[in-house]
Amino acid sequence: MSTPADESLRVLVTGAGGMLGRDLVPALRGAGHVVTAMDRADLDVTDPSDCLAGVEGHDLVVNCAAWTAVDDAETNEAAAFAVNALGAANLAAAARRAGARMVQVSTDYVFDGAATEPYAVDHPLAPRSAYGRTKAAGEWAVRALCPESWVVRTAWLYGAGDGNFVATMLRLSGERDTLSVVDDQVGQPTWTADLADLIVRLVATPGTYGIHHGSSSGRTTWRGLAQAAFEERGLDPERVQPTTTEALALPAPRPRWSVLSHDSLEQAGITPIRDWREALAEYLAGGTPA
Repeated sequence: MSTPADESLRVLVTGAGGMLGRDLVPALRGAGHVVTAMDRADLDVTDPSDCLAGVEGHDLVVNCAAWTAVDDAETNEAAAFAVNALGAANLAAAARRAGARMVQVSTDYVFDGAATEPYAVDHPLAPRSAYGRTKAAGEWAVRALCPESWVVRTAWLYGAGDGNFVATMLRLSGERDTLSVVDDQVGQPTWTADLADLIVRLVATPGTYGIHHGSSSGRTTWRGLAQAAFEERGLDPERVQPTTTEALALPAPRPRWSVLSHDSLEQAGITPIRDWREALAEYLAGGTPA
């Protein structure tokens, strides 16, 4: 497909009711695209026929539908695979048949989390969790079945709604004197509004098919993120006490290092997402991305 970068696209967004979808749909419409927003009740990504019907008539598919319950995936890997891998494959096959392009949203969990430098887009995949394995399979399926596609890996998302980490920390600040938050995982907190803006810019830039990393610049720990949120609200950041990953004893292993390189974006002439702290301040002020 050779749609000019400045032409209005007919875009299907799956998983549109989720945290990213709720920012992506208005971002795409604001860029002049015609958007069909579908959630699980509207389109079952595990059903090939449903995907064929849903994708028909669109120029671009952005797949935000995913099984994101990381711990539940450890005991329900087949169900997670059906959504994260087979669902992505169904959409990719439907997109190729319709002559459409596709964006597959993926995750830092496809890596082993043992690095000490930012992960390059071509770093070998070595997922340690069921969630990571199913998302890695989804990446492979999309790239194999729909060559005119982008895989956008992201990490540590927060955004619309009150169920995200930042909102939860601030809610708990009113219920507890102190909070214990993991301080031995390093990553890039990413506002979904910023990721939505990046996706809009990416699909408008010719010659950028492939894998890119859509995470904020800079890095911190989960405790550092919670402390920053406290500071933005005028609260004492020392109320956030450090704890370890082991102390939480969660079913799924967490990456200790979730810092992603943005070199591929810079090489394509695309400005990476801004520093996480700047974005957090704007999010908490109730603003919109610059």
